[in-house]
Amino acid sequence: MMSEQSIRILIADDHPVFRFGLRALLEAQADMAVVGEAESGETAVNQTQSLQPDVVLMDINMPGINGIEATKQIVDSWPQTAVLIITMFDDDTVFTAMQAGARGYLLKGAQGDETLRAIRAVANGEVIFSPGIAEQMMAFFMKGGRETTPTGSAKAKPFPELTPREREILELLAQGLTNTAIAEKLVLSPKTIRNQVSNIFSKLQVASRSEAIVKAREAGLGKSEK
Repeated sequence: MMSEQSIRILIADDHPVFRFGLRALLEAQADMAVVGEAESGETAVNQTQSLQPDVVLMDINMPGINGIEATKQIVDSWPQTAVLIITMFDDDTVFTAMQAGARGYLLKGAQGDETLRAIRAVANGEVIFSPGIAEQMMAFFMKGGRETTPTGSAKAKPFPELTPREREILELLAQGLTNTAIAEKLVLSPKTIRNQVSNIFSKLQVASRSEAIVKAREAGLGKSEK
């Protein structure tokens, strides 16, 4: 039963089994109430508008707009709603998520107690990360927020608005690979690649494949390794 003190939560994930398990965990808590579920980024944005949850638990890979873009839209329109990313990605997607305005980043393998603690923390205005992600963040900022080259000099990462997977696909686009070839190389479906390429075009604000390739090559992507 929801009380006035309950943390109102929206679960955004395209896997029904994961949503079911998470809902069961949350509804067993006296201070939490699940007010809705979304299976796509667009639905998450729409449900946030209508339900005004305190916290959105956001997956990254979802149909349509991904969790990063959905997070940005939610934070821009409803800053009072905290977004906690819950994902399988333990890579530098965390930086893109934080740039989008997420208040926390948790891995799906986290224990129930860790998940509950993270939800309560972001609902209280705190920022929280899984332990491994926190170490990655510390290492990143110790380098001054930049990657380093093999010689130790700092370099800015191109296109920080892209997820690591999108950047990988853009790199292959810049090398001249077709969608079919990229799908085979990354062991992904052609439909997934088409969706990712569409996201890349939108984020880079380009209208065609050739424009994206030019922009990528100007940033140094697509060069063959020697």
